[in-house]
Amino acid sequence: MNKRWVISKCDDEEKVDELAQQLNIDRSLASILVQRGICSFEDARHFFRPQLAHLHDPFLMKDMEAAIVRIQNAITSSEKVLVYGDYDVDGTTAVALCYQFFSQFTANIDFYIPDRHAEGYGISTQGIDFAKANGFSLIIALDCGIRSVDKVAYAHGLGIDFIICDHHLPGEQLPNAVAVLDPKRNDCGYPFKELAGCGIGLKLAQAYCMANDLPDELYEQYLDLCMVSIAADIVPIVDENRVMAYYGLLKLNQQPSMGLKALMQIAGKTENYSISDVVFMLAPRINAAGRMGHASEAVKMLLSNEVFIADEQSALINLQNSERKSFDQDITAEALAIIEQDEVLINRKTTVVFQDSWNKGVIGIVASRLTEKYYRPTIVLTHSNGNYTGSARSVVGYDLYEALVECSDLLIQFGGHKYAAGLTIAPENLPLFAERFEQVVAGSIHPSLLIPEINIDACIELQQIDGKFFRILSQMAPFGPQNLAPVFISHQVSLVGFPQIVGAKHLKINVKQQNSTIFEAIGFNLGEFEKLLKPNQPFSICYTIEENTWKDKRRLQLNIKGIKI
Repeated sequence: MNKRWVISKCDDEEKVDELAQQLNIDRSLASILVQRGICSFEDARHFFRPQLAHLHDPFLMKDMEAAIVRIQNAITSSEKVLVYGDYDVDGTTAVALCYQFFSQFTANIDFYIPDRHAEGYGISTQGIDFAKANGFSLIIALDCGIRSVDKVAYAHGLGIDFIICDHHLPGEQLPNAVAVLDPKRNDCGYPFKELAGCGIGLKLAQAYCMANDLPDELYEQYLDLCMVSIAADIVPIVDENRVMAYYGLLKLNQQPSMGLKALMQIAGKTENYSISDVVFMLAPRINAAGRMGHASEAVKMLLSNEVFIADEQSALINLQNSERKSFDQDITAEALAIIEQDEVLINRKTTVVFQDSWNKGVIGIVASRLTEKYYRPTIVLTHSNGNYTGSARSVVGYDLYEALVECSDLLIQFGGHKYAAGLTIAPENLPLFAERFEQVVAGSIHPSLLIPEINIDACIELQQIDGKFFRILSQMAPFGPQNLAPVFISHQVSLVGFPQIVGAKHLKINVKQQNSTIFEAIGFNLGEFEKLLKPNQPFSICYTIEENTWKDKRRLQLNIKGIKI
C-alpha cells in the first residue's frame, strides 16, 4: 500500500538554535524537541528527567475527596468492598493495583471481572447481584462505569454504593455514584485528561496515602502495573503518563512484581523492556485471558506472591494466547474472503463485516488487521446473546466515536474512544446501520485520511548519527502516542553489497551516504524492494534508529519504514 511521507517543519528556527546551544545537542534533535513543545532548558530538564514529584495532586480531580471519605468509612466500619474492573489489560491491571493496595488496610475486600461473553463490557446486573448476594456494600469500578447510569441506579436500590474510576467519555448524564472520578468530565478541572483506567486507580491510591499521611512507596510499588496499562491502552505518553511509564519501566526491568516476572520469562524476554516490548509481548498475553477464557485468571497472575502460582497462571494465559492467535488468523482470513468476494464492500470507505460463528474475544484484533489491510474505519461483528456485538477501529485523524454517535439510534449501546469502540446492535438493524455508517464516514472523512502516512520528524545526513546522537535520542523514551520514536529521512543513500530477504518478507540491507560509515538496516515487510534496489542507484529512506544486540555486541541499526527510489 502506498504511503504518504509527511515531513514535519519547525517554524521557530531561532528557538531551535537557542535550545541546541543550551543543551549542546545536534540541531536536528533540538528541532524535534521544539516541535514537541519542549522549547526551553527548563522544559527539557522536565522532559529528560521525569520525577515522581511531577505527578499532580490527586485531590484536583472532581469527587476525589468524596471517594476517599467513603473508602475510609468502609474500612473503619468493616464493610465489604468489591473492586470491579473491565476484562482488558487496563481493567485487569487496575483491579490488581487497587485490590492489592486496599488489601493493606482491610481484609474485607474481593475483586470481580465480568465475563466478556456472558456479561459483556462494563458494569453488569450479574456483577451487582453478585455483590448483593455476598454482602458487599461498596463497589469501586475501574476502567468502566461512566455510562452505567441505569446499573448504578439499580445498585443504589439494593443499598450498594459505587465509586466510578473511569477515563472514557461521559454521556449527557453521570451515574448517581458516591464519586465519579473521570478527568474527562466537563466539570473536572484536573490538569491532565489522558490517564488510563489504571492511572485513575493509582491516583485513588495516591490520594488515600496523602489523606492518611502514609508513605508514597505504598502506591509507587504498583507503577509497573500502571505502565503496562499505559502501554496497552495506547494513551498519550506525555505529562503524568510519561512519568508513570518511565518509573514503571524501571521497576519492570529492575524489580518486577512476581506475576509480571513470570510472564516475562514465559514470553522469552526478561530484561531491557521498552514500551513496544510491553505492547507486543506482555499485553497480548494478559488480554488473552479475557478473550479466550476469563480475565480473572490474568488478575490472579498479577496478584500472585508465590512463584508456583505465578508460573502456573502465566503458563495458562500463555496457552490461551496461543489459542487466541489461531482464532485470530482463521477469522481474519474469513473476513478478508468476505470483502474480496464483494465488489461493493471493496469500493466502500468503510468495512462492516459479520459472521455469527466468530469468537467474540478476538474480533477487536480482527478489526485492527482489516484496518491495516484496507486502511479505513472498520467494524467486525458476531452473534452474542441474541444480538450482534462488535469492535470498531479507525484510521489516524478520523473520529470513529463521533461517527457512531450519528448512528446511535440504530444501536443498543456503544462506547469507546476516537480510534476504538465497542457496540451492540439488534440483528434487524445491521443492514440499515452498515449503510448509515458508510454514509456518515464517506461524507465526513477527508480522502487523504484513507491513505496511511509516515510522519517524518527531521531530514538528516547519516554522518550525523553517532554515539552521542543516539544517547540523546534514547533519553527521549519511553516512546508512545504524542511522543513517538523520531522518524528520520535521508536522501541519496546507496546500497553496499546486495539486499537480503530474512524471514518471509523482511528486507536486510547495508547503506551509506557519501563518506558516512556503513549502517545495517532492516525493513520489516519491505521484501518487495529486494529486486528494485540496484548498486549505484541512489534512493531515499525514512527510518528510526535503534540499538541491535547480537552475541553481546551492540551496534546501531536503522529500522526502515519506507523507501523511495
